[in-house]
Amino acid sequence: MKPHHWPFDTVLVANRGEIAVRVLRTVQKLGLRGAVIHHAADRNTLAVRMADQAIEITGVTPVASYLDGAQILAAAKSCGAGAIHPGYGFLSENAGFCRAVEAAGLVFIGPAPEQIELMGDKVRARNFVEKAGFPVAPSAIEDDDPASFNKRAREVGTPLLIKPSAGGGGKGMRIVRDLSVLDVEIERARSEGSRYFGDGRLYVERYIENPRHIEVQVLGDAQGNVVHLYERECSVQRRFQKIVEETPSPALTPELRMKICETAVGIARSAGYRNAGTVEFIFGPSGEFYFLEMNTRLQVEHPVTEETTGKDLVHEQLRIAAGERLGYAQADVTSAGHAIELRIYAEDPGRGYTPTTGPILTLHPPQGEGVRWDSGVVQGGEVTSAFDPMIAKLIVHGANRSEAIARADRALGETVLLGCKTNAAFLRRLIRHPAFVAGDVHTGFLDANPQIAADPALSIEMLNALLAAASLSTRPMRDSADAVPDLHAAIGSWSN
Repeated sequence: MKPHHWPFDTVLVANRGEIAVRVLRTVQKLGLRGAVIHHAADRNTLAVRMADQAIEITGVTPVASYLDGAQILAAAKSCGAGAIHPGYGFLSENAGFCRAVEAAGLVFIGPAPEQIELMGDKVRARNFVEKAGFPVAPSAIEDDDPASFNKRAREVGTPLLIKPSAGGGGKGMRIVRDLSVLDVEIERARSEGSRYFGDGRLYVERYIENPRHIEVQVLGDAQGNVVHLYERECSVQRRFQKIVEETPSPALTPELRMKICETAVGIARSAGYRNAGTVEFIFGPSGEFYFLEMNTRLQVEHPVTEETTGKDLVHEQLRIAAGERLGYAQADVTSAGHAIELRIYAEDPGRGYTPTTGPILTLHPPQGEGVRWDSGVVQGGEVTSAFDPMIAKLIVHGANRSEAIARADRALGETVLLGCKTNAAFLRRLIRHPAFVAGDVHTGFLDANPQIAADPALSIEMLNALLAAASLSTRPMRDSADAVPDLHAAIGSWSN
């Protein structure tokens, strides 16, 4: 579509960080104007520098400002935006915000609010999928009969996974292997769900030991056409949060790949789904798989799909939101090579993945063939505790998995980010682990291999060298080392 054919000429990105940068790149590439909201804490970020217009918003906390739908709509009006792209997180799966955008006469770059309500609520989505005839794990849902929920949960049997109905990001999820602690864990999960999501409703499902996490990217248009863009494997996780994503999954045979991808398309088509979405599955050791949830938005890990299919997913989102047909059938979608995404977090894996903060003193992203760096931080910026600790995504693409791993290893070794501790060295140890190289991973892989997170012990020689370098870098020590002794200073300019 040429710029003058779009039903909007300005897109407001209602987000921050690397996803705001990612969306702006495509919007501006298409000849459209890209505007962005920002809190004062993000005033000097790359997204604000890139945008054709940046509108500052306020809030009790930085996060609260990005959740203020009324303020975001006012920002859209002030910059003349005709559409809003929510990115991921914040208000991206908020049906009320979607309705408010449409009521204001703007285009929401995402699914319809009814689809968000149906598939964004884990309980409703699970019931819908089960009634449509697709596989779900044995479970018990509190809403069905709150009074008997604990009893029905026990009947599902152990191990159990407790989940908040409105949850995400692993918050509130708890694994129960001993029914004697079930009641306590239910109350803890309920408390976390209320705190994080304002919704304490729960459900439980049979926990599959050492499962793999496989998801399928789908696209649907307003005319009812739905296709998949193949799967992504997201099994390497910490605290139920993804760290490494790749495509294709090393666990799937061609037959299983076709089956799981067609199941995802069937679920999306049954829901009348429009725009980009992801259907997630738990994949068992014997090849069985169950519906987990559907994310009604663009995923953090979407770049690996872009690298293997050649599709710009943000462009596809914009086209669909503008009323365009997909314009291609499933047979037209191909996947080539292998892609891996590594999430660069400001955190210390050796201390329980504790988030870290600090200034970005030096930043030199890796470069080279098959290497992509998606980030919202710049040298001179700062990592604070106000937001999620993810600061960049390293994406590599190779002809096969071995080449992709080799490129990822080289790229991590070339990455220079000084000022705060990151997980880059940990990621390098992770992708070098024999089990990862063999593709033999599962969602409990890091728990089963805690040595990967632990920093290697330093030799006494290296420790002494680092201490010496640190000492010599301080001003008092430098002044002392550079000072001229009094006896020599008294000689003045005399020389023999």
